[in-house]
Amino acid sequence: MTVNRFTIPIVNNVAQPKPAVFVQDQVPKFNRVDPVRPPEGAPNVLLVMIDDVGFGAASTFGGPCRTPTADRLASEGLKYSKFHTTALCSPTRAATLTGRNHHSVGFGNIAEVSTTSPGYNGMRPASAATVARVLQGNGYATGAFGKMHQTPPWETTAAGPFDHWPLREGFDKFYGFLGAEADQFAPVLYDGYTMIAPPKTAEEGYHLSEDLVDQSIKWIDGVNTMDPDKPWFCYVPFGAVHAPLQIPDSYQEKYRGKFDHGWDEQREITLARQKELGVVGEDTELAPWAPGVPHWDTLTDVQRTVSARLMETYAAFLEHTDDQVGRLVDHLEKRELLDNTLVIYMIGDNGASAEGGLDGSFNYMATLNGYPQTPEEINARLDDIGTEDSYAHYPVGWALALDTPYQWAKQVASHYGGTRNGLVMHWPDGIGARGEVRNQWHHCVDITPTILEAVGIPSPTMVDGVPQQPIEGTAMNYTFDDAEATDQHVTQYFEIFGNRGLYDHGWTAVTAHRRPWELALPGQDYADDTWELYDTSVDWSQARNLAAEYPAKLRELQEKFLLEGARYQVFPIDDRTRTRNIDPATRAPHVLRGRTGLTLYPHMNGLVETAAPRVFSSSYTITAKIDVGVKILNGVLMSFGGRFGGLALYVRDSVPVFCYNNSYVSHTYLRGATQLEPGMREVTIDFDYDGGGMGLGGMFTLLVDGLPVSKERVSQTTPAMFSLNEHLDVGLSRGTPVTPEIPVGGDAFDGALEHVRIDVEAARPPQEAKALEDIVRATQ
Repeated sequence: MTVNRFTIPIVNNVAQPKPAVFVQDQVPKFNRVDPVRPPEGAPNVLLVMIDDVGFGAASTFGGPCRTPTADRLASEGLKYSKFHTTALCSPTRAATLTGRNHHSVGFGNIAEVSTTSPGYNGMRPASAATVARVLQGNGYATGAFGKMHQTPPWETTAAGPFDHWPLREGFDKFYGFLGAEADQFAPVLYDGYTMIAPPKTAEEGYHLSEDLVDQSIKWIDGVNTMDPDKPWFCYVPFGAVHAPLQIPDSYQEKYRGKFDHGWDEQREITLARQKELGVVGEDTELAPWAPGVPHWDTLTDVQRTVSARLMETYAAFLEHTDDQVGRLVDHLEKRELLDNTLVIYMIGDNGASAEGGLDGSFNYMATLNGYPQTPEEINARLDDIGTEDSYAHYPVGWALALDTPYQWAKQVASHYGGTRNGLVMHWPDGIGARGEVRNQWHHCVDITPTILEAVGIPSPTMVDGVPQQPIEGTAMNYTFDDAEATDQHVTQYFEIFGNRGLYDHGWTAVTAHRRPWELALPGQDYADDTWELYDTSVDWSQARNLAAEYPAKLRELQEKFLLEGARYQVFPIDDRTRTRNIDPATRAPHVLRGRTGLTLYPHMNGLVETAAPRVFSSSYTITAKIDVGVKILNGVLMSFGGRFGGLALYVRDSVPVFCYNNSYVSHTYLRGATQLEPGMREVTIDFDYDGGGMGLGGMFTLLVDGLPVSKERVSQTTPAMFSLNEHLDVGLSRGTPVTPEIPVGGDAFDGALEHVRIDVEAARPPQEAKALEDIVRATQ
């Protein structure tokens, strides 16, 4: 039977004989309708993605962080020296899973800062089905385990819609988290559509990366046991090694003293090793150092101590993550599945992150809110770095070193430091070459067509009744057994936050528009951008700017960038970061739709911060209505945020308590003087904001039945966000606790909580965005 694989779902039109009146007279018998299957011999596919890894980080590509699993897979397969990403997480994931450019599918940036512009709306169109949906429609089992970061925040509540959740994007199984990052010891997880608690606590040995591999193994075993002829697609996008840098105790000492020589010397060491491995050209030079970043020999002793420890933690984190990939690979080998599994190991979804700031961070959420920690403050808690009590990130200098030999880092899509990542492919049954390097130029948009060609199925023209956009990537399969094959991906634009450029037949025209560690500041005027020109056919690392020598070539590529940008929905270019969501006319949707109040019930799932009422730089009131009986009550009434910033209203021994955690910098407590009396009671926290800017102070008042029982003034508040991963919860505390007085594991209220009402003043006016910029500018 001929199968039409260009339309999904595939319809099996099986010819049937005429029915007899009685079954015993039925001749010939009816034909069985068999399930849809991919072509005979189609491989399993394992797509692994590590978060925030520069090209020069992993040992597989000459870096200082041991990655034995990637080393092994590369020695038995291929490693690609000229593979590229988009320079940012969500855009890379969208391009990887659809085979279309990130702006083409609405992911010119992360969904949290979406706008109404088609290239930046954070909503993958139905006309760009994911590779998971295509494989699913062709008979594959499909599972995703880890960080998705493609579900718009406004679609994450009980009201949905659920169109962009993993289970609606082609995955049969999803276990992981939806946002940008997760606490590795106490993440907020989803199993399908359901928010769940981790299977154990940090004290019991929990770590998210280990959990994701455990769940992947269980799923693969289940599929293979019940239907051994059914191939599977397993997508494992780790939250590691994105901040926070958090590692098990057994990895804490692995790199002690290994980075005392500093980032400048590390660049030299890494480049020499890269040349030995053949992953850069023999004549490769170190690209120029980013302006404004200090060299190692200019640091104080304390700065060096802190910086070295943060890098030690990152290296251990990457090794631990690679070890988890190793557990999964070992399991496939044990089950005799590895040989016919196409393993695609993306060692980074962008370059190394410079978001930790020039000195690094013990709690980088505080840094993002304009409260950076001094090296002396970090040094005072040196031995806590990497534990559950830290939310650490390394300094910019290490990001540049981890992107050796290239310029810049994550977010800077113009230069290879932001976009070039290591890639390993392993498929013994499908790739004859062993231990070889491939130097053809490729991009994450090429992953989907590579998978489809390996499986032997076409890109469909119709999926679920929707005509499909053409695939914009180029399959890499032509490189599998031909090291000298002519490049087929010859032109590619790049753009993130106004950092932009074009690759064309070896040439790159690029401009770095903004520094990635200045997250809240506006970029420079576009007219002030300086364009650079590099011939990467002879200048591997973009070290020699030829703009002055070849102005005509530069103009040609600039004009081609405009054409490519128009073709792929890049315009209008938008360099705004946090201030994108200020203008109500163009910002992303919000579930409150202008409402200033919300009543929440204890049976509801938590709200991600971007879908919750905004309690930042404004006045607000939170009221919990509870039925107090004769027993002593304990537990959380409402929690918003977590250990590294948030607020919580709770009860201890029937006494109401409120805690305001200002970015882990300070904790403010208000407590009732007496136990709550029996009967229906309202426990309220009222915050009267001073106004006049962002992150300023105000007066907290704790009330019971409208009567004040405690007051406390604060001089500062969190200006912008509590967290990138915690939730607003009613009746318990998911994730990490706002205060040490709330134990990890939920601390569910053990009384009768009717509801919690949150009322906030009207949204801040657009002009207050400048106040946030001023806060951060003063800390740079």
